[in-house]
Amino acid sequence: MSERILERGAELQGLSTAILLTGTGLFGERVGRGLTDVGPLTTIGGLSLFQRTVLTLQRAGIRQVIVLAGADEELLKHALARGTRVTIPVRWMPVREFPLDDLRTWEALATEVRGFCLIAGVQSVFSKGLIEHLRQTVRDGEALVVTRELVPVEPAIARRNPAVALQQGRLVSFHNQTTAEGYQVAADLVVLPANILSPPNGTENAERPDTHEPSGAVPVRRWLERAAAEGRVRIVPAVAPSLWYRDVWDQASAAVAEKTLFRSLKGEAEGFVDRYFNRTVSRLLTRIFLLMKCSPNAITLIATAVGLLSAVGFGLGTYQAGIIAALLFQFAAVIDCCDGEVARLTFTESPFGAWLDIAMDNVVHMAIFAGIACGAYVRQAGSEHAWIPLALGAAAVFGNAMSFWLVTKAQKIGATKGWSTPSRAAWSDFILKNVASRDFSVVVFLFALLDRLDWFLWMAAIGSTVFWLLMVWVIRPSAQARA
Repeated sequence: MSERILERGAELQGLSTAILLTGTGLFGERVGRGLTDVGPLTTIGGLSLFQRTVLTLQRAGIRQVIVLAGADEELLKHALARGTRVTIPVRWMPVREFPLDDLRTWEALATEVRGFCLIAGVQSVFSKGLIEHLRQTVRDGEALVVTRELVPVEPAIARRNPAVALQQGRLVSFHNQTTAEGYQVAADLVVLPANILSPPNGTENAERPDTHEPSGAVPVRRWLERAAAEGRVRIVPAVAPSLWYRDVWDQASAAVAEKTLFRSLKGEAEGFVDRYFNRTVSRLLTRIFLLMKCSPNAITLIATAVGLLSAVGFGLGTYQAGIIAALLFQFAAVIDCCDGEVARLTFTESPFGAWLDIAMDNVVHMAIFAGIACGAYVRQAGSEHAWIPLALGAAAVFGNAMSFWLVTKAQKIGATKGWSTPSRAAWSDFILKNVASRDFSVVVFLFALLDRLDWFLWMAAIGSTVFWLLMVWVIRPSAQARA
């Protein structure tokens, strides 16, 4: 019990608190509030920018959020109350009572922070990996400034944040942005030690005449410039694939942010066809499912229904029915990508959803094997070898059922006491990644195109049998060791 208290204390001394500004950026007021402008309630990937910010912070390990909200406070509360996904405490502080340029506001916030706090605007989209990186790299007494690269095509509204001059990864000063490509620009995402929010008496007043901030603005720039003079501000470029950040200032930048968000979606096990075909098409369908507000589990059932319809088509036994059935099976594989994409985009992943996805995949695969076997039997009815497709289909269905049971068992072993040897763990990881691949839907289509689905039955029967026997070989020693 004492160890858990110490761990909790260490976490609170690190970066566990986020302060969100909903009506302004960190370095200046937002420009424009017209009907075509974007704001905290603009939808990106099925969630408003505000919802996505809070949920991303929560997923990255932030334990409490303080929101400095303006006139749209009630709308933001309503948006955040949809569903039960927000599990961390969210505290609301109206700016009419806590002005952003009033030092007493930040002194009050400093009492809520233990260690460090993250201060962010809500008109951006960023990765969970970026926040995790910030939490892992904070150092005592130092501030962190996330930067993005400036590109010359940005509109004037995008240039409200200062560019940074840096040396050896540390901030030297801020300066006015230029149109030159390659400059690093401060993002609306910084990490500050608690003591910066509540500086010694008189320090702020002494420096206020030199500030570049407009009236009513957050004094973040002033704090950072003072800390930079002491060499206490490190720069964190948002450039790595897992550390991305996108500002959202108009409809065009919102589209770019959503595109980046979709590109970041990737399943744990993807084959060649998944990566270069299924995902490309599935992103179009995912947008439709998001507009229809379909749940991931509902999408899983839709994919299952299409897959079972495909199995019926294979069972008819004609060439034309086989081609149509193979196309339906490929379409089911595309839809099967959408459930995971919607779950990750809307933060609605669940253990049951993951199990349902795998279980329904196996149901469809077994139905496909049975349908192809029935179709081949229909075409060979009356011949002395008509029983062979049925036997092969039965072997493929049995092998698939055994594989599903053994894969479930392997996942339990990996999640509990682990594997008996590292080699067994490596074999299990390799097998589990490959069994989840949807690439064989293309193989089915090619055999259907060649009118040789009976050849596919041989491959499915032999392959599924070899697979479940290999899984027995991998699992048995670990199961014995656990016993």
